Amino acid sequence: MELNQEDNRSMLSIRGIEVEDTYAEAFPLACARVIVTAENPRLVLSAAQAATGNASSVIGCDCEAGIDGLLAPDETPDGRPGASLLFFGYSRPSLELSLVSRIGQGVLPCPTTAVYNGLPIDPAKCLQVGGKIRFFGDGWQISKLLDNRRYWRIPVMDGEFVVEEVFGAGKGVAGGNLIIQGETRDITLQAAEKAAEAMGAVEGVILPFAHGIVRAGSKVGSRYPKLKASTNQAFCPSLRGRVKSELHPRAAVAYELVVDGLDLAGVERSMRVGMDAAAVPGVVRISAGNYGGKLGPFLIHLKDLLPGGA
Repeated sequence: MELNQEDNRSMLSIRGIEVEDTYAEAFPLACARVIVTAENPRLVLSAAQAATGNASSVIGCDCEAGIDGLLAPDETPDGRPGASLLFFGYSRPSLELSLVSRIGQGVLPCPTTAVYNGLPIDPAKCLQVGGKIRFFGDGWQISKLLDNRRYWRIPVMDGEFVVEEVFGAGKGVAGGNLIIQGETRDITLQAAEKAAEAMGAVEGVILPFAHGIVRAGSKVGSRYPKLKASTNQAFCPSLRGRVKSELHPRAAVAYELVVDGLDLAGVERSMRVGMDAAAVPGVVRISAGNYGGKLGPFLIHLKDLLPGGA
């Protein structure tokens, strides 16, 4: 623990960079893991990007989604190049709708692709994905049962599209976050990029926003009744002096990094490596966003993520 002479507060630090004694407030969402394969990595990436596009936040999107990682042929069900995609939604029914739409529109049309489930299946909580996409076959679709798992083969113009009938649904954690504050935009952006790269390398997590970085951090609620979220004015440098600011006195800019994961432990690991990567000269404070515990039950305290923390 050190003393911050600028505002006379005790503080935490990592390599001399202030870490605010606060917490990120995360919340539960239903989640699914989708394995996409194709004949080559270029097609895999195209299908993966199409399926996970416009899925940065459930505030305004049907789900939150991203690419967890690329897979080698020996890591996929059919021995071809692949990718692991993670999807998060408010409920299993809404997540099922998102998967059917995004796989049906983003992956099925992409040449040579196939789609498989990536989570354990609970028959009472499974998602009907291939079981609904199969109707695109207009009666020509056929199924095959292998190891008690049903796969649908839908005729398409380059052969057949293979998709698993049901997908597992888990209980994921969304909304883990860090707020990086720095003296200049260039320095802060570079630090945020380093942090996003480190965080995204953790297995079982995604950073759903473009480039893994959020410039438009939000808060719950708005002065406009129809909006459920709005700009987080406390971190907007242009509003300093007009609102109560949460920015460090020397901070000229702030960027937020949001992470979703299959479990709380993965989100915490991602935030831990992100904090370490972001602690570079020119960054003046690492903080996090929360809503006083009113948004979600998972309170991830930054002090516990520091070396020697809990």
